[in-house]
Amino acid sequence: MCEMDWSHYFMVSDSNGEFFLKSSELFESPVYLEEVADVLCILQAELPSLLPIVDVAEALLHVRSGDWFLCLLVANVPDSFNEVCRGLIKNGERQDEESMGGRRRTEALRQLCQMNPSQALNIRAMVVEECHLPGLGVALTLDYKPDAGDDAVSPLVSFVSGLLLGTNSKVRTWFGMFIRNGQQRKRESSSVLWQMRRQLLLELVAILPRSRSTHVPNDSESDADSSSGYSGLREEHVVKASALLRLYCALMGIAGLRPTDEEAEQLLQLMTSRPPATPAGVRFVSLSFCKLLAFPTLVSTPEQEQLMVMWLSWMIKEEEYFESAAGVSASFGEMLLLVAMYFHSNQLSAIIELVCSTLGMKIAIKPSSLSKMKTIFTQEIFTEQVVTAHAVRVAVTNNLSANISGFLPIHCIYQLLRSRAFTKHKVSIKDWIFRQLCETTTPLHTQLLPLIDVYINSILTPASKANPEATNQPVTEQEILNVFQGLTGGDSGRGRTAYSITTQLLILYYILSYEEALLVNTKALALMQRKPKSYSATLMDQIPIKYLIRQAQGLQQELGGLHSALLRLLATNYPHLCMVEDWISEEEITGSLPLLRRMLLTTATCKYSQDQLQDAFQATHSNSPRLMQILEHLNLLSPSDLIPYAEALTSNMGLLLGAGVSRRVLQTVNKLWMTLNTVMPRRLWVMTVNALQPSAKLTRQHRYTQNDLMIDPLIVLRCDRRTISNLGLAGQPDTPEVTREELKNALLAAQDSAAVQILLEVCLPTGEEQGGGAASLLKSIQPEARIGSGHTEGAEPEAGLLSDLREVQCLICCLLHQMFIADPNIAKLVHFQIFAIQLLSHLCIQYALPKSLSVARLAISVMGTLLTVLTQAKRFSFFMPTLPCLVAFCQAFPPLYDDVAALLVQVGQVCASDVATKARDIDPLITRLQYLKERPKKAAGSLKVVIPQRTGEELGCSDPDVQLCYCIEATFMDIIGTGLRGT
Repeated sequence: MCEMDWSHYFMVSDSNGEFFLKSSELFESPVYLEEVADVLCILQAELPSLLPIVDVAEALLHVRSGDWFLCLLVANVPDSFNEVCRGLIKNGERQDEESMGGRRRTEALRQLCQMNPSQALNIRAMVVEECHLPGLGVALTLDYKPDAGDDAVSPLVSFVSGLLLGTNSKVRTWFGMFIRNGQQRKRESSSVLWQMRRQLLLELVAILPRSRSTHVPNDSESDADSSSGYSGLREEHVVKASALLRLYCALMGIAGLRPTDEEAEQLLQLMTSRPPATPAGVRFVSLSFCKLLAFPTLVSTPEQEQLMVMWLSWMIKEEEYFESAAGVSASFGEMLLLVAMYFHSNQLSAIIELVCSTLGMKIAIKPSSLSKMKTIFTQEIFTEQVVTAHAVRVAVTNNLSANISGFLPIHCIYQLLRSRAFTKHKVSIKDWIFRQLCETTTPLHTQLLPLIDVYINSILTPASKANPEATNQPVTEQEILNVFQGLTGGDSGRGRTAYSITTQLLILYYILSYEEALLVNTKALALMQRKPKSYSATLMDQIPIKYLIRQAQGLQQELGGLHSALLRLLATNYPHLCMVEDWISEEEITGSLPLLRRMLLTTATCKYSQDQLQDAFQATHSNSPRLMQILEHLNLLSPSDLIPYAEALTSNMGLLLGAGVSRRVLQTVNKLWMTLNTVMPRRLWVMTVNALQPSAKLTRQHRYTQNDLMIDPLIVLRCDRRTISNLGLAGQPDTPEVTREELKNALLAAQDSAAVQILLEVCLPTGEEQGGGAASLLKSIQPEARIGSGHTEGAEPEAGLLSDLREVQCLICCLLHQMFIADPNIAKLVHFQIFAIQLLSHLCIQYALPKSLSVARLAISVMGTLLTVLTQAKRFSFFMPTLPCLVAFCQAFPPLYDDVAALLVQVGQVCASDVATKARDIDPLITRLQYLKERPKKAAGSLKVVIPQRTGEELGCSDPDVQLCYCIEATFMDIIGTGLRGT
């Protein structure tokens, strides 16, 4: 009978219907309970395969007193505790309080854990892992009694907070459903949810100040010292109070908990408590303030609203004391200002984002729910004028960096600048911004660059059209100079400045951004009565821009995007500091090999002084090894350590232009110059130009400035001619010929064109070089004009291809090649010079492109125009070297034959008419030219008949017009011959 009943009870565990209880006298009568329990334990022990303990546990849930039987069964088989508990949890409901079966399962497991309390937390972990029986997890937490003191956060707060604020969204949804479903049922004292809420409320009340009540004190009470006992939160309760606030935020915002009137009242009392001035107290006030914003329904009565206003007023009054006493940089005062600014600008979404960020959870807050708080803030507590006046008095953050988290004064100032509140209420913010920029360090705070950008915008753009003068003041030049005072760039000079490298880089970013904004807003600024002024060139000359950029390059990871932003601004404002050649040379100077060489120095300081270097230069011709020794030692120094020697190095360069100076000395000086060019290029250029002026200018002691070089870059090429002809100094790229493409105009283009002309003229040999047999550039590239058989080959220059002039020509041609690639229009701008047509002829042969065709047609047109304006002497000097270039034009572009032939006939007519006026007998040139133009193929067949052979006397005739006529005829035949060879 007993076996049959037990088998029946065992089968109900596999039924698929709703949970039900099976009525049985054996399992319900107190008389039989002990005997049934003994028999059940014996049967399970003797027949474990027939009666698995997990299945027996499931079956016992369906009989009355089943939890009692289960505890006895597990007590007899203690090793099965975890197995039974896991089985019951796995087979349990997702929401245990919604059904009788879930509640019975929870109660059974709860009694098992009471029997074995050391395993209670493990069973709770199983509950969370399986996402079943949430009520059991809460019940086990309520039963758990830790040994910790009163000041520790309770296990219940920790457990529920972990479920709702953890990273597992599945667990968060599962427990949130438990809260929502539990609220739908009537309040039951036996409900685990209500037990949890009651326990949380008891913990909240326990830490409230004893004198807290709904009583609203008068002004005298509110001004009383906090030591009087009113609303003073004990220091040991602050952390627990913060944890409770976050938990209630999670319960209400994530799980949808609707607080009762009692809970809402006690929560408001806790939130408006006044904690001690500690970092934890600052955190508690911030959380309380954000909870008020997130759940404004907690304030429902006028008394509660007045209590909240008084608490907010207390926050405003005490925030400075809290910040100083607590020793924290991010106080709740900045958050108050920020929220007030957001309310004034109606940026409710930004307030919601701020609240969620501070609370550390994503809460769905309706913007419409903030309407009451907005009214209180904007009309009673923080008017816009109060906000701006208060913001200026807020102290800057010392050593501001990305390591300081939270909401800082810089966030408030940034928002006020964006809303133009300072200019609207005529509050000066310049001093505050400058002080904050001076109090920065690495890693760079992410708000600094946006702050500078919006500050510059407020300087240049008026707050409104009605008040065009409502702008902020820029940082003064003297303040900027103070930042860079004592900065020489050397490693030892770094300690002589009172400001960090971060501050200097930020000020540099401000200056470059300000100058760029002036250019962008030129049209708008022209309409303003009081126009913002650009910073003077004198100021910019004293800022070591290139040195600062190099420092930023080494700190890229700590500076965020500042380095890339500086490079972009540098390319716009100072493009000559962004030359690719300089960057490549910097890699050679700052690479690993130079670093290893500098390691050879025994001490960090140089053993040679500037005076010793000066004396060595003066004795160059008599004691060259001494100078070489000093220069080689300087070559081991870092670029920044070389800066003190720049003056002595550049001022004595003129001494190296004379004869007899060692080539090694010249090359070493050139290398030192290139090294200095990586850290102080602009100052170095000015010093070099002033040192290498022609002797006449040196006598007058004329000194150029950086501004002079910017206005007239060709000053660089007007130096002593020996500088460019000298091979050791010819490699200095001190010509800032690169211009900004966006703002290129006719003046800059003309300067580039003139630079090309001067450089090509440098390629021409001097009288001494011609006497030595050195070949000029033009002679080496000019095609030989086949005028007759009397032409003789020139002898090989004595200096050969390794002459100094030849190497200078190669350097100049390399530079010109780069210039023409960067801007092909430069070739057009030099069309009035002979060398342009000669160079164009070679380019057309090398690059027969449509653009080359248009330029060639332009050159032919220019030649025709010049024919009508040039005098006889200039006509000869122009057309003699350029007529042979027409052969290359026709060879590259046959469609140009008609234009070229017409030009040749026109030139021949002019020359023949001049010859006729001199009554000189000349063969019928014009007739032959017309014949060649109209019938080139037929004329080519009788080439030897048509063109008579010229004697040497005829070719060497002193009459330039006769020579030009013969050159025209020879050019015609070269064009015809080239065309026949091409076909």
